[in-house]
Amino acid sequence: MKFLKGLLVFFSIMLFMLIAYTISNSFFEPKAFNFMVKNFTAVKKGSDDIVIIVIDDKSIGKYRWPWKRELYCKVFDYFNEYAKPRVIVNDAIFVTPDLENPESDKKYFNSIKKLDNLVVGFDFLKNKSESYDESYDRQFHSKFALDITDRRTQRFNDLYGSLLPFPQEYFESVSKVGSVKTPVSLDSFLRCVPYVIQYKGQLYPSLSLRAYSYLNGNEGFIVDDDYIIGKKSQIKIPRNTDYGGFYSLLRYYKRYNNSNYTHKIYSAIDVMDSYDRLKAGETPVISPDEFNNKIVYFGANVKATATGLSDIQRTPVSNEHSGVDIQATALDNLISGDFMYQLDGGHNFLITLSLIIVAYILIRNFSVFISSTLLLLLTIAYLVLCGYLFYKGVAVSVITPISLVFITMLFAYSYRFILEGRSKEKIKNAMGKYISEDIMKSVVKNIDELKLGGKKANVTVLFSDIRGFTSMSEKLSADEVSVILNEYFTEMEPIVTKHHGVINKFIGDAVMVIFGEPIKDEQHPVNAVKCAYEMLEKVDELQQKWLSEGKPKIEIGVGINTGEAFVGNIGSENRMEYTVIGDTVNLASRIESYNKIYKTNLLISSSTYASVKNIVDVIKISNVTIRGKSKKMDLYEVISLIG
Repeated sequence: MKFLKGLLVFFSIMLFMLIAYTISNSFFEPKAFNFMVKNFTAVKKGSDDIVIIVIDDKSIGKYRWPWKRELYCKVFDYFNEYAKPRVIVNDAIFVTPDLENPESDKKYFNSIKKLDNLVVGFDFLKNKSESYDESYDRQFHSKFALDITDRRTQRFNDLYGSLLPFPQEYFESVSKVGSVKTPVSLDSFLRCVPYVIQYKGQLYPSLSLRAYSYLNGNEGFIVDDDYIIGKKSQIKIPRNTDYGGFYSLLRYYKRYNNSNYTHKIYSAIDVMDSYDRLKAGETPVISPDEFNNKIVYFGANVKATATGLSDIQRTPVSNEHSGVDIQATALDNLISGDFMYQLDGGHNFLITLSLIIVAYILIRNFSVFISSTLLLLLTIAYLVLCGYLFYKGVAVSVITPISLVFITMLFAYSYRFILEGRSKEKIKNAMGKYISEDIMKSVVKNIDELKLGGKKANVTVLFSDIRGFTSMSEKLSADEVSVILNEYFTEMEPIVTKHHGVINKFIGDAVMVIFGEPIKDEQHPVNAVKCAYEMLEKVDELQQKWLSEGKPKIEIGVGINTGEAFVGNIGSENRMEYTVIGDTVNLASRIESYNKIYKTNLLISSSTYASVKNIVDVIKISNVTIRGKSKKMDLYEVISLIG
């Protein structure tokens, strides 16, 4: 039963830990990831070779939105005729022709057709529309497919039902395309991007991977279970299987001039005006030299207010992060080899388990203060390690291990407290069998002030003794004597407790009881006499029982005295005893011994009689010579209690 109870407790704790692990991973870990990325990972600036041209409020302030597509020609012709960037990445998709301005579209198609270094975006639809022509898939794959070899052992189903088709003229005008998909996590934060997208069993590159491929001579890639590997450059892009699919964590950079971008930006209108000025033989707003040999991204501004231009995402470094800058960051990661490596769930679990084991060992082997201090230092050390790992580009669980360590502390300290409480209770119960429970309570209550010494107090001391015990014990075996004594003392103890007395000690067959200390009782003489009388009545009952069992008849004598005595701890610093000493105690013992002389059972001193004379019938024994006393004393035999 004890084993099953322990097993139930163990599995309950494990279930609680599993729930806590899941909750922490789902709700708190993403927030911790954002904090660590923002403060420890995004400390490096983005590449100066990557710049962004944005359609911002300044641009649409001059040319009212929506623009005719011929306006875009100024940007593309600027690069075609004057500036010489390495690659131009247009973070936009073209799906609908301008039916009202077909000539404008035609100029646009002619303009982009001249740019061999232009990479444009395309997108997928979750579901396939009824009007979708599947022959478009074959045409698209035939023209735009990149050499991507699939060597995965684990594959998954397609997420998309169809492509978002290009108009035919646009399809014929572009030569390099990449997916603009940047799905967000459940908490609406964008932390990773898919460099490769699967569609109908075929693998297609993202916008940034396609640009990287162009920069490296249109190289192909190999996809295995862990990496996307460049066939020419041998770049190894880590796949984070915890996120599923081909997702890779982005290594974000610090903000550029405290903007919502991490790369240098130019306003589209400045580029367009520069083109007009260059055509007119005037000095441009932006010199084409600034773009020579650069990687240029073209997209919408985060703050643009026009419909269709709002392209923002929530990322660890900004709640209003420009989508085109995120695409630029993805390419920056590829070029610089700056990748974030996500520890998988198994390794994070091992880290968590290791910290829990260390926490358990510390709690088990050290005091609460030392173990809690060491655990605090362990937590700080782990947080420092996490900061260093994020700085190096390794993402580990931050909150979950720490939270489970604190949960372990909670359970361990609670269990330890319960065990210590049970242990103390056992010790208390055991010690209560050797010393008075009331004395033990007094000691425990004043445990921090425990020392030798005491005080003088007015108390009543009771001595009781078994008549003829020595001769009786010679006739009986040790076991028989033990049985009689134990039964006698067992019956006497509750009577003493009932009348607020404290058994100070057992002296062979004798009992010494104190009234008035440590239990405060103003009626201690009265209660002592009542206790003695009830003890004698109980002995009468026991006599009948023992005679029926063939055991010898025993009688007891009781002596009581009231007076001032020393009450407290005596002995040494290492071994002390709570007791009462003084003439009052000695006299009580000697009074008890006179029961043998006068053939009585209960004798009290005159000092006790003075306090109880209204409740007892007595016989006065006058002028008794007490050993150790120079003057004779009166003793009183208690015959009965009045009432």
